[in-house]
Parts: sequence; C-alpha cells; structure tokens
Amino acid sequence: MDDIIIVGGGVGGLTLGLALHAAGIPCRIFESVAEIRPIGVGINLLPHATKELAALGLETALSKVAIETADATFFNRFGQLIYQEPLGRAAGYEQPQFSIHRGDLQMALLDAFRARAGHDRFVTNHHCIGVGQDDSGVDVHFSDGPGGTNRSTVRGHLVIACDGINSAIRKQFFPSEGEPRYSGVNMWRGVTRWKPMLSGASMVRAGWLSHGKMVIYPIRSAGADGLQLINWVAEIETPVYRKRDWNRPGSLDDFIGAFADWHFDWLDVPAFIRAADSVLEFPMVDQDPLPRWSFGRATLLGDAAHPMVPRGSNGAGQAILDARVLTSALLENTDPVAALASYEKQRLEATTRIVLTNRSNPPDAILREVFQRTHDQPFGAIEDVISRDELVALSEGYKRIAGYSKDALRG
Repeated sequence: MDDIIIVGGGVGGLTLGLALHAAGIPCRIFESVAEIRPIGVGINLLPHATKELAALGLETALSKVAIETADATFFNRFGQLIYQEPLGRAAGYEQPQFSIHRGDLQMALLDAFRARAGHDRFVTNHHCIGVGQDDSGVDVHFSDGPGGTNRSTVRGHLVIACDGINSAIRKQFFPSEGEPRYSGVNMWRGVTRWKPMLSGASMVRAGWLSHGKMVIYPIRSAGADGLQLINWVAEIETPVYRKRDWNRPGSLDDFIGAFADWHFDWLDVPAFIRAADSVLEFPMVDQDPLPRWSFGRATLLGDAAHPMVPRGSNGAGQAILDARVLTSALLENTDPVAALASYEKQRLEATTRIVLTNRSNPPDAILREVFQRTHDQPFGAIEDVISRDELVALSEGYKRIAGYSKDALRG
C-alpha cells in the first residue's frame, strides 16, 4: 500500500499520524515550515481529547509538561464570583483535562511520531499547493515552503488535509468560499510568568465581550522561582479589524484600557497583562460549515474541515476525535473512498453543531447571562440573579453537544 499523505504537522496531523501508525497503516506527514519550533500560546485538552491521546500512550508525556486543570471559575468584571465547577478528574472523569502550551503539545506529539514511525516519515519545508487524483492514488503538489518557487509532487494512497483554516486543499474544493468569517470579536493573547492564583490549576473566565472579557489559566508548573507560565486571552467586541493584523504582534494600548480597573483580591489584571513575555493579536474567526469534506481519495480534518471560534476550548479536541474516527474508518473499509465517506458521515454533523454552538452558546454564555441580567452592575448575591440549576444547565449543555459529558465518555 502506498503511504497516506498527511498535509500539515500540527495537532490534528500528528495525532492522525500516530493513530495510523498504531493501526499499521503507513503514512507520511508533510509540514510547510522548514523547522518545527515550540511556538504559540496556551491550549486546553478536554477529557474526550485526553482519552484519545491516552489510548495512543501519550498521557504520561503530556502530564510532565501540562497543568492538570482542576476547576472552571467564572467572575464578572467586578471580580465577583458567578460560578465554579470541578473539571477533569476532579469532576469524576476517568480522564484528566490538561492546560498546555501549544508548542509543548506539538513537540510531545512530534517526538512520539518520530520515535515510533521514524524521522523520515515527517517531512518539513513542503507547502501544499494542490492535489490531483485518479482511481489508484493521489498526487500532492508542493512548493518549498510558503511562497517557494521549487515544485515537487508526492504520490500517495490518500491525502488528508490537516493544514488549518487556510488549507490549500479546502480552497481547491471550495474556491468561491471566501475569507474566514469574522465574529466581531478581536483577541489579544499572551503568556505571563506569575505566582499561582486561585487553586493554581483554575481556568478563569471573567467579564463580557462588549466591555472586555478575559480567559486565564496556567500552562506550565511553577519553576524554582515559584512562578507558573500562565496563558491569557483578552477579548473585546471590535466591529472592524484589518486582515493584515492576523497573528501579528499586538499593542497593549489597543486593549488594556478595558481592564484598567480590574484589581481583584486574587489578581491585579493590568499588572499581569503588562508583565507578559509578548502579545499577539488574532481576529476571532471561523467558517460556515461545509456540505462535505471528502472528494474521492481526499478529505479534510481539524481546522481544515471545521474551523470554529475559540470559545469552547474545543478546536484541538475535535481534530483529535477526527483522527480516531478516520483511522477506524480506514480499518473497517477496504475501499478507501468508502472509508473517507464513512468518516465524513460520522463527523460532519457533529462538528457542525459545535461550530454553530461556539457562535451562540459556548461555556462563556454563563457570563453573558449574568451581564444581561445585571445590566453590567455588581450584584448582591448571585442567587438573586441566576439559579445554580440554570448555571449547571448552561455548562452541561455544552458538554453534551461537544461530546465530553461524563455519560458520553463512559460509552
């Protein structure tokens, strides 16, 4: 059998490579950049994702570089506690929830893939520019990195596009789709070395988008100086953004004013932001769900298939689930085209629901409800604003849609 060609060496592509190798299915991963470096900011791995990674023998490696998240805690912008719930094993799951630096996650996956499949199975400096196919295989066309002029073609059994929201293969199949859809919310992201806050393993969401919202959680354990590496995201409704600002260094002056008076007993937010190593700016974008992902011997996976706004800590998790389902479909179907169709049938509708829910009712809908009911004013007691049952229902509803309720993971 020819190799399955995986385009993209991010979380989805590497997880797929590990799953295929474990199943005895030969594959090669082609990555656009010339050198893999541990870059990025924080990411969360929910229990449905860590279950799949544990099945691939990665839990121990991840636990050494991640924080095992213990609780989700919600505040208004006045620092008043709205809701708190345990997460991961602390909530009774068999699997942990991990908060981790994206670069640490990618390097753990890459090290495992190279050790198991061989260094020659991961090829850098190959930027996909298109794919052709016939009844017996695919021809994947590459340049030597983004904007490169040297061309090459690799023949394979199938091609799986794991190359993100700007996937060349997605654009080939849907040439008139247009640019990613802007949500109306701009993000500034950074990491700060700071003393542990709250439980030392809390995922904090505070405020609301119209006046400024923060997501804060640790992603590396405290070092000898007693400081953790803590990821943060500042989100503000911003009607207009410039496309060229995608992933560019951000300016504190553009957003820190929204948080100038956030001085809580557990965190001085503006001081915390100003202490960041660096700041990046991202528009919060997604794409409308596609009617199909698979075209003969080619299909899409992860953000190439279903990019979603990052409001449910779930983008990487869904790519990891895609990898498991696709691998199972290939094992269950001798016809490769039928295998890709089966994978699409199992995953397209489920991810469509999550993409749409992330736009309207992700976990931070708790903050929206309190913001609207209090008219952005401090409250006397949270029970006078919203009941505990309503708060639990908002949280549990998202878990069911996203596929990581405790009942779903027991199945």
